[in-house]
Amino acid sequence: MVQLHDQTLRDAHQSVLATRLRTEDMVPICDTMDKVGFHSLEVWGGATFDACIRYLNEDPWERLNTLSEHLPNTPLQMLERAMNIVAYRNFPDDVVKKFIKLAYKNGCDNFRIFDALNDLRNMKVPIETAKKVGGHVQGSLCYTISPVHTVERYVEDFKELEKMGCDSLCIKDMAGMISPTRAYDIIKGCKDAGIKIPIDLHSHNTSGMTGMAYMKACEAGVDILDTSISSLTGATGQPPTESVTAALKDTEFDTGYDMELLMDIREYFNEIWDKYRHLHRSQALRLDPSVTMHQIPGGMLSNLVSQLEKQGAADQYDEVLKEVVKVRKEFGYPTLVTPTSQVVGTQAVMNVKFGRYERITNPTKEYFRGMYGRPPGEISEEMYEKILGPDWEDEVIDERPASLLEPEYKKKKDELEDMGLLRKPEDVLTYTIYPDIGLKFLKGEVEAEFTSDQLPLEKPEEKKTKEKEVVPRVKYPYKGKVKVDGTDYDVKMKDEGTIQVNGKEYNVSVLFPDKKIRPGSSKGKTEAGKNDVPSGEETKIKSPMLGTIIDIKVSPSEKVNAGDPVAILEAMKMENDISAPKDGTIKEIHVKKGEDVEEGTLITTMVG
Repeated sequence: MVQLHDQTLRDAHQSVLATRLRTEDMVPICDTMDKVGFHSLEVWGGATFDACIRYLNEDPWERLNTLSEHLPNTPLQMLERAMNIVAYRNFPDDVVKKFIKLAYKNGCDNFRIFDALNDLRNMKVPIETAKKVGGHVQGSLCYTISPVHTVERYVEDFKELEKMGCDSLCIKDMAGMISPTRAYDIIKGCKDAGIKIPIDLHSHNTSGMTGMAYMKACEAGVDILDTSISSLTGATGQPPTESVTAALKDTEFDTGYDMELLMDIREYFNEIWDKYRHLHRSQALRLDPSVTMHQIPGGMLSNLVSQLEKQGAADQYDEVLKEVVKVRKEFGYPTLVTPTSQVVGTQAVMNVKFGRYERITNPTKEYFRGMYGRPPGEISEEMYEKILGPDWEDEVIDERPASLLEPEYKKKKDELEDMGLLRKPEDVLTYTIYPDIGLKFLKGEVEAEFTSDQLPLEKPEEKKTKEKEVVPRVKYPYKGKVKVDGTDYDVKMKDEGTIQVNGKEYNVSVLFPDKKIRPGSSKGKTEAGKNDVPSGEETKIKSPMLGTIIDIKVSPSEKVNAGDPVAILEAMKMENDISAPKDGTIKEIHVKKGEDVEEGTLITTMVG
């Protein structure tokens, strides 16, 4: 007998509906789902925590509590990102422990714990805590394809997770690219190595070969398979619960589930699918065997499409996928799962949008410092220097990142209490994990994108993609003519930042503040003194992309050096520095912390 872990209420809508399924549309079907006899239901964790407070104006803790009340007979599971919890950075031990205790208290029975880099050091504290409170711990390893992710490595790490006290194990194939042979080899390898606890295989439909992989997994001795109701599967979702149940019927792997019950559930979610039609995206519905190349998981793929649309870069989708492959290799082959999928994906978007590593996100820098954990493969010294600078060796750590973090829970609790916003202990964690949007949510300032009774909404018309601006790729030094707004200039360019017109040197961004300069050959630096401009000449610093200003780092009249951050922009769920292009003095600040900005919004004006 093989059991099914159904993910309709969490990963399914994360993969095909941009994580927007509201709690009021989950509750009516809970009673029927509770009768099936599933091994467990995944209802929480992953991106759902973020989406609740950011887009739906729902309290994620109340969602968990509500679903627990309506699903009394089925174990409920959350996806827990080890020391990242449900966010994109490591948190100190006290915060992780408190979160797991409160999750269990609010109705979470099973904890699928994983680390994006499969760094077992990062999994130790959450595993021990979940065991201590009485939860079922499923130790999970992220599946990926690379020269360093061998069958032998997976088997050895799973053996170690069993020793660490896990109650079950999971192969987490978040991109849906595991082959039948690889699924068989890893599971059979674990069984042959003497692993006694149950093994679960999680995958997605994306590549088109997952059904075959599930069958070979059964032959190898898998105990649990992850599925979701067919209405919310698509290509980036999980294999259909009904189909897997039917395929295994009358075999030694028969689940024993009632197909009529499953069809009732399917009929309900067919209505939900139509109700949420404004979120349908063709890329999430089509099979994509190229996933074995770019390895982007379903949830990320669905959200990446949405994010590129918001950034006005939907036409660059294919280019971004190709860039992801290059970036991942340069990063030492991290698995593309939250948060490393966001780190790699956002850097790939930046590389396509602005030129390779012309803009480096803060999470990319933190990844190279080792603040997410130990990269699976080697990273070249050249890449370390490109990201962290010539003294990179002084910045890189090789210890469990959370060991360097000071306790946060009490401090955040006191802050929330001082603001008069502390209503329950769970609020402290909402604020700690997502300090900006969490605070906005707790203040009642978040507006839901929609409520259930407003659906269905009109699907937004596809925006017409702007004609790509062709920027000539030049090699330095350059001498010739440059046309700007129809006027020819005789110029000399020593590097990408300095232009000489009629014998006088200017900084390009000052002379042409509204023009994108993206040459093909540059180091991103200029010679000392070449950024100097006449005193009093203004430089406008604008937002490079759509996002939210989460911090202002300067004040009027403050002196700054070239490269100093003037503001922090949250875009595509990642933090990005907006930096001064030259030395100077801040004249005026044009935005406020918490303000949503468009690409090209004026952030600050500086002189120098």
